[in-house]
Amino acid sequence: MRYIARLLRVLVVSCLTNYLLVFTQLVPLSGLSAGIVLLALLVGYLTIHIRPCRAPGATRRLRTLLGGYELLMVAVWSIVATGILWLVLYRTERLDGRMQGLPAWVPVVIDLLIWLLVMGLLVFNGFVRVLITCNRLRIVWRVLLLLCWWVPVFNLYLFYRVLRAARSEYYFDLGRLEREAVHAENEDCRTKYPILLVHGIFFRDWQLVNYWGRIPQALQKCGAVLYYGGQQSAAPVAVSAAELKARVEAVLAETGAEKINLIAHSKGGLDSRYAISRLGLAPYIASLTTINTPHRGCVFAQQLLATLPKGVLGWMERRYNAVFHVLGDEKPDFLGGVRDLAADACAVFNEQTPDADGVYYQSVMSTMRSPKSAGFPLNLTWRLVNRYDRQENDGLVTRSSAEWGNFLGNLTVPGRRGISHGDVIDLMREDIAGFDVREFYIELVRGLKERGF
Repeated sequence: MRYIARLLRVLVVSCLTNYLLVFTQLVPLSGLSAGIVLLALLVGYLTIHIRPCRAPGATRRLRTLLGGYELLMVAVWSIVATGILWLVLYRTERLDGRMQGLPAWVPVVIDLLIWLLVMGLLVFNGFVRVLITCNRLRIVWRVLLLLCWWVPVFNLYLFYRVLRAARSEYYFDLGRLEREAVHAENEDCRTKYPILLVHGIFFRDWQLVNYWGRIPQALQKCGAVLYYGGQQSAAPVAVSAAELKARVEAVLAETGAEKINLIAHSKGGLDSRYAISRLGLAPYIASLTTINTPHRGCVFAQQLLATLPKGVLGWMERRYNAVFHVLGDEKPDFLGGVRDLAADACAVFNEQTPDADGVYYQSVMSTMRSPKSAGFPLNLTWRLVNRYDRQENDGLVTRSSAEWGNFLGNLTVPGRRGISHGDVIDLMREDIAGFDVREFYIELVRGLKERGF
């Protein structure tokens, strides 16, 4: 049905762009009939612009995205149809003498001008819709499109990239919405206990940009009751754990819940383990899920601390602490947080921080397949981890370091892409082929629900 509708749109656009050719020579019409047909084509053309296609079940953004894609596809096939028509007429020598009293080239030029206007508006509308709504179309492709749309051959490649990105995103998101609707109807994420999301180092989770990307919204839509850890961006594990303990106590008081489920990323997993085992939170924690947490530390971090000049480390610490103090951290401690991630420090930490009885521990990890899997700085640190730790990693943490408790497995995707330390928390809001980060967290929380947590 979709292809029949597209065929009709292509027919309308092709007849309009070749109006003089079609309705003066191929299908001659009287003055009144020709006017009625022209009016009908114009109405059809405007309708295509206003409502390019139907998209049942899609959000407004997805409808706009699909509309842009459809407009561009109609433009492509209309160009092909026009080319075939003109080629056939040229070969059969039917391009001459089409309008009485006028040179043969006049109607050709008029049709060409109409073609440029009609197709130009169609392509412009399509590209604007896609550029505004397509998340998969990265900035570099948007810039190239704006600067190089006129470059022959290369613009065809840009055209192809835009169409491919729009199509894949539409069907990816539509499938996700359908799955989320089922999850929401079943309240798959309504766990017995509230969920507290605990962020990692160098970020804050409640200001400006959400550390967890689009994940919280998806979980809440499916029934989850969510809170954030709220600890400072960088501090020693003991300090962050004390802040986390205060936050857990506040959530318990607010909700009246007996316990809480912790889902912690990166250093947040160490903060959580410290608070559970050494600050007395064990009776109030039902489960701890750690995601890409360096439980056994990072060898490369230890090497950098030992290799970099003290002056450089001091400068980095002063810069970082000054910026994040302005952003709201009371006592940011850049080096204090980094030192606790070193391999030797984590070895001591693990000896002093055994798992608490009555708390369910589980973990998950993701890995990059190459430095090209992520941008700076993870493309650089991936090489450092490869050099010093000599293991597959996510750009910061090795797989063996992240395994703790019930290991749920390593997340990756086919090909050379992989899933980085930031991808696993949707930091860049990027859809990765073969990995739906929101669906992953929904299934993760549903698993906690099924365990009675």
